[in-house]
Amino acid sequence: MEKTRVGIIGLGKMGSAIASRLSRYGFSLSGWNRSFLPKEKENSLNIQIEGSISALSRSAEIIILSLSDDNAVTTVLGDLCVNNLENKLIVDASTVRHTTLSDNYGIIKGSGADAIDAPISGWPKMIENGTAGIYIGGDKRLVERYRPVAEVLSNRIEHVGKLGSGAAAKIVNNMMLASYWQSLKEAIQVGIKAGLHAENILNILSKSPAANGSLALKSEAILGRANNVTFTISGIVEDLTMFNETAESLKVKAPAMQAALTSFQEYQEAGHGDADFISMINAAIREIERLE
Repeated sequence: MEKTRVGIIGLGKMGSAIASRLSRYGFSLSGWNRSFLPKEKENSLNIQIEGSISALSRSAEIIILSLSDDNAVTTVLGDLCVNNLENKLIVDASTVRHTTLSDNYGIIKGSGADAIDAPISGWPKMIENGTAGIYIGGDKRLVERYRPVAEVLSNRIEHVGKLGSGAAAKIVNNMMLASYWQSLKEAIQVGIKAGLHAENILNILSKSPAANGSLALKSEAILGRANNVTFTISGIVEDLTMFNETAESLKVKAPAMQAALTSFQEYQEAGHGDADFISMINAAIREIERLE
C-alpha cells in the first residue's frame, strides 16, 4: 500500500532526524527550510526540497512543522494557510506554548486543513532510532490519521487530550527534566564540598531511585569525558524562558524553573550557547573543584 506523502517544514536537527527516519521506512517526503539546504544533505535525507511553502502544500498530504519557537510557527502558519489546504493535516511537532495552535486555528480551518499538536520528547538520535516520545493533542480521528507516521518515529505515543494538550504535556515533561538537571548540579556541588568525588556521586545516583532515564546516557558528558551535542545551551534557555512564561501566565509559581533558567542563562552568557546543555553541570563541577 502506498504511504502518505509527508511534508516537513523546518529541517534543522530535529526536522532532519524526522526526515531521515521516515525516508528509511519508505515515506515519500517533501521539505522546505528557511535557510539554504546543501544538495548533499537533501540527497542523504532522500527528500524533495520545494522552492516555497506553497509548493510544499500542494505536494504533501500531512505537513509536519518542526520549528524553533512560537513566532516561527505562527509565521509559517500564516504563509501556509493562504493556500488551499483542503483535506491536509498540519502536525505541529515543535516545542511551543500550549495555546499556539488554538490561537491560529481560525486561519487553519479557513484554509480547509485540520491540525493536531504532536511535539516530540527526545533528542535527534532517539528519533532516528524510533525511541522518542510523542504527545498528541487533538481529535481522535486526526490522531489515527497521523498514527502510521507517528509509529515510525516513536515507540511511546500518547494521545493526551484536546488540541494543545500535546504541547502542554511536552512542557510538563521538559520542566521536570530541566529541574532534574538543576537539582543534580546543586547535589553534586554539595557532595563535592562535603568531600565526595563527582564520579562517585554519579555512580551512587545512577543505582538509586534518584536516577532518571537520561542520567546514564549523560554521565560521561557530566564528567567532561564526552562532548557530543544533543541539545544546546541556547536551546534549553529558549525552552526554559517559555516554560517560565507559561507558568506565569497560568499563575503558577515555579522557583525551580527560575533557578534552572538562571543557571543555563549565565552559562550561555559566558559564551557557551552552542555547547551541549549538560556541559553546564560539568562547568559547575570544575569550578567548585577549583575552589576546593
